[in-house]
Amino acid sequence: MAYLKLLRPKDWAKNLFLFLPLFFGGEMFNISKVSGVALGIIAFSFIASCIYIINDYRDIEEDRKHPLKRKRPLASGEVSKPAALVICGVLMILGFGLSWFIRDKFLFVIAIYFFLNLGYSLGLKNIPILDIIILAVGFVLRIKAGSVISQVPLSEWIIIMVFLLAIFMAIGKRRDDVLLKQSSGTDMRKSIKGYNLELLNVLLALVCAVIVVAYLMYTISPQTQNYFKTHRLYYTCIFVIAGIMRYLQIIYVLADSGSPTKILYKDRFIQITLLLWMASYFFIIYFKDLAIFEE
Repeated sequence: MAYLKLLRPKDWAKNLFLFLPLFFGGEMFNISKVSGVALGIIAFSFIASCIYIINDYRDIEEDRKHPLKRKRPLASGEVSKPAALVICGVLMILGFGLSWFIRDKFLFVIAIYFFLNLGYSLGLKNIPILDIIILAVGFVLRIKAGSVISQVPLSEWIIIMVFLLAIFMAIGKRRDDVLLKQSSGTDMRKSIKGYNLELLNVLLALVCAVIVVAYLMYTISPQTQNYFKTHRLYYTCIFVIAGIMRYLQIIYVLADSGSPTKILYKDRFIQITLLLWMASYFFIIYFKDLAIFEE
């Protein structure tokens, strides 16, 4: 169980972002493309787990000071350092090998992700602001990988929104680290010295507003309307706004923003909102010719 936990399988949910080009491109019924992207998710998960192990290996001492991270397999001693390095090597071989098998361009994208996050683990994460940007770029690379595998072009709006959403969640996570610092008196990560609650609160408000505006502009842009042959995508804005408002409530009222993935797994409001957004978007673009949509 400790070895499985070392791979952080719960964080593999982030790799579902590879499906976004198919979803937004109206190709979710294309079985060959869906299966290709699903294989890409497996490869991405191997490489992501490899990065998680490297990061945990380097942060053993710091993680032992953290109230939650000290339970991680390496920090707790459940998994030895040599065993972790062997597993990391195997995952690297499997991930890059499978990426090459899928498509050479996908191998290029996943290599960029690996080396960017390797740099993050080796020290770039200690630079305030840059640490947040690197995390956000990781999500952009995920959707780029999905686009490369499926050969479905990405709209610039999708890239912008994914980047902003990832920035938004990363800021919330840093805010949680600042609160932990205030309660424990210990820096949970070196980059925290470059943040305080005032800055993070302003950044959250700024990015939140830009996300809503960007999504609304995407749904009403002529390019989007011409591509999907419908102008009704703006209906889905209600779920985007509701989801962001709930996340802000979790951050400011419940003071629980440590892991966006954990929030996704446990918060029913976020789950229902996400499902309703997906269902409404799916229904509008795939069933736009139904009689109920006639003027």
